[in-house]
Amino acid sequence: MADRTLRAGVVGLGLMGRFHCRALNDLIGVDFVGAFDPDPESLSEMHSAPVVRSLDELLAIGVDYCVIAAPTAHHLDLGLRLAEAGVHALIEKPLALDVDESRRLTDAFAAAGLIGGVGHIERYNAAIIEMRDRIARGELGTIFQVSTRRQGPFPGRIGDVGVVKDLATHDIDLTAWVTGQGYADVSSRLTHRVGRPFEDMLVAIGRLDGGTIVSHTVNWLTPFKERTVVAHGERGALVADTLTADLTFHANGTVASEWDGVARFRGVSEGDVTRFAFPRREPLMVEHETFRDAVLTGDASGIVDLEQGTRVVDVATRIIDADPSRQS
Repeated sequence: MADRTLRAGVVGLGLMGRFHCRALNDLIGVDFVGAFDPDPESLSEMHSAPVVRSLDELLAIGVDYCVIAAPTAHHLDLGLRLAEAGVHALIEKPLALDVDESRRLTDAFAAAGLIGGVGHIERYNAAIIEMRDRIARGELGTIFQVSTRRQGPFPGRIGDVGVVKDLATHDIDLTAWVTGQGYADVSSRLTHRVGRPFEDMLVAIGRLDGGTIVSHTVNWLTPFKERTVVAHGERGALVADTLTADLTFHANGTVASEWDGVARFRGVSEGDVTRFAFPRREPLMVEHETFRDAVLTGDASGIVDLEQGTRVVDVATRIIDADPSRQS
């Protein structure tokens, strides 16, 4: 790794922007030098670094890379300006509002020879990494199905996209990543329950190009928070909880139950259940370390690059368009 300190900034000081500021301030090998937020009511500094009111001011401070944590509607304009200025960028998910904007960003960063990444933070969750590694080693055998549940209370801060592009993009990306398969087809049902133009509930099913079927249940209207990923295979199931970074393996049943009362609700046989122990680190810090290293070395293989981010936006768009109410 190149032995130099990078200068980094943040664009947008909403909830995620402030998380990114904290991570950059603590990141070894990086100086957090400032943030840009146009809101005159925003703070004047973050972690002793100045908060400026224009992107030009942030660029004038001097930055090697920036995190774009502004609303999705502004990703294209901000990303293009950073690419023109020769600044690498980690762009919060979704990459952009649609596939065309995503491709424009991808092309701009590629043409400028810059590192561009997308903040699909679940890639850096220890439970998802462990799940992917175990699947790659063949511990589940053939993967039959991946099912995800991502539910929680309504976030008033999200105003320019619906639940598909805000939340389901996490599940789209991690499902493709842990299985090594792309989405062949999708169908969906969406609802609008809080009176906004964007969907707030989703049930989607699909098939990956390797034959695995998938299902995603996502909403903003559940009073508790749930983040569950289940990979079903020929040898059993892996269950990840990304809130706690726990991963559990449920082996296929091998021991027959002779107690009829128990068999009625547990099944005719049961297998071992194992909760794995492995190191757990904050996914946001791992994401930032990985992006820092990509900028220093020029090797983007460990990040979610803009091509991958574009594919996620494409699948999210297909899910929205697949709802029958959009066909009428």
